[in-house]
Amino acid sequence: MDIRSQIAMVFHLDKCIGCHTCSIACKNIWTDRKGAEYMWWNNVETKPGTGYPSKWEDQDIYKGGWVKKGNSVLLKGAGKIKGIKGLFHNPNMPVLEDYYEPWTYEYENLFEAKEGDDQPIARPVSLITGETITPKSGPNWDDDLGGSEDYAKNDVNFKNISPAEKEAMFHLERMTMHYLPRMCNHCLNPACVASCPSGAIYKRGEDGVVLINQEKCRGWRMCVTACPYKKSYYNWNTGKSEKCVLCYPRLEAGEAPACHQSCVGRIRYIGVMLYDADKIEAAAASDEENLIANQMDIYLDPNDPEVIAEAIKNGIHESTIEAAQKSPVYKFVKEWGLALPLHPEFRTLPNLFYVPPLLPTMAFVNEEGVYETTTEHFWGAIEKSRLPMSYMASLFSAGNEEIIKIVLKKLMAVRLHRRSETVGDLPEKETKDAIRDAVLDKETADEIFRLTSLPLFDERFVIPAAHREEAIEMLESASDYKGSTGFGFKVPPKRGL
Repeated sequence: MDIRSQIAMVFHLDKCIGCHTCSIACKNIWTDRKGAEYMWWNNVETKPGTGYPSKWEDQDIYKGGWVKKGNSVLLKGAGKIKGIKGLFHNPNMPVLEDYYEPWTYEYENLFEAKEGDDQPIARPVSLITGETITPKSGPNWDDDLGGSEDYAKNDVNFKNISPAEKEAMFHLERMTMHYLPRMCNHCLNPACVASCPSGAIYKRGEDGVVLINQEKCRGWRMCVTACPYKKSYYNWNTGKSEKCVLCYPRLEAGEAPACHQSCVGRIRYIGVMLYDADKIEAAAASDEENLIANQMDIYLDPNDPEVIAEAIKNGIHESTIEAAQKSPVYKFVKEWGLALPLHPEFRTLPNLFYVPPLLPTMAFVNEEGVYETTTEHFWGAIEKSRLPMSYMASLFSAGNEEIIKIVLKKLMAVRLHRRSETVGDLPEKETKDAIRDAVLDKETADEIFRLTSLPLFDERFVIPAAHREEAIEMLESASDYKGSTGFGFKVPPKRGL
């Protein structure tokens, strides 16, 4: 075993209210400067929707992530040969229009305009060219299903839904939506790290945070193509690539990242996961139906004496192990099996997990596809949700609907159990059946409810003490560098020109 520690996150989507406070907190700290105007390291999308940049999930367009080849994986749109071919022309890289052209307004015109019969206006002006423009898109242009004809209906995740079912979803009484906050996943098998010709992108040995060395970066932008989540950006002013740094200066001071700290809905959890790096390549090269199971197998039980002994032997500090034992992420991901990775088929093994939304639950669609406002039980059946199960499976389980059903049944069981405990208006058999079908017990249901609805600050954010003095030792004890695959994290030896 090659045990390492990884800062990981969970976002509970049933709690997200789409306020964008997280995005603004990140924007004010990290990307409020020239060349980064269009960057949103943290953004919140409305689903269904095409997202930011437009249709980022469609790797037929952008060629991001990895593809399986035998018992290993290869970069889909980057790498040595592909990188050289696309050095001066890369048609798979998103352009500014795929994000949006950032703008401000001529506010001074409101005060300095000459007297006249008409009302002066503040015209939109490009932050890049300084010219007057007509904005045509933005980072949340389709917020709350705005412009559904152009955005929500073109969601890539509708690929397995029939045209009739898709069209019916946009009838007013059947419409449904949820929010999807996104940021860098700080993956176990980051495509951005493997794609960089300059070796500027690396994964920190002590906590797994993926960073870009600004001194080494030469602006090749292979990382922009390689990242399937499109969370690496090019700064047109500095000529360097940039990305989310997970607020590592805050982490090292024991504080939560700004987006986590400011979250109004308290949907965000952060903690340590211990994992076996020897299993990364096999997990990434799994068949699609086994991707999630094999990724979950990488993460180890921090209470297992053998794991603890191997972790200490590999240079992981005891305080980090203690943090892993208290990690809320471990509970949601491994212990309860409630949180899933976003688009596991990209094979980057992301460390940002989502608890899928249970909503809507009060109305459903019957066998004839007719919308019903009454249900036999207090909440409708999961299988009859207005949001098709295949859509959720496309987002979080590489198309495997059974995985989604298991998670939603657990969430429903917790809801029914707590309703029965606090209000007592549900038939006892209905609650017992839900608990049984979800393979839960009442104590576990109470624990899930407690960490979901009533967690203290220190329970949501379990951040280990920083041990920068040991980071170099961990890098030196890592496995040999394998720059062409992205599986090794050790800094490559310097070579002559």
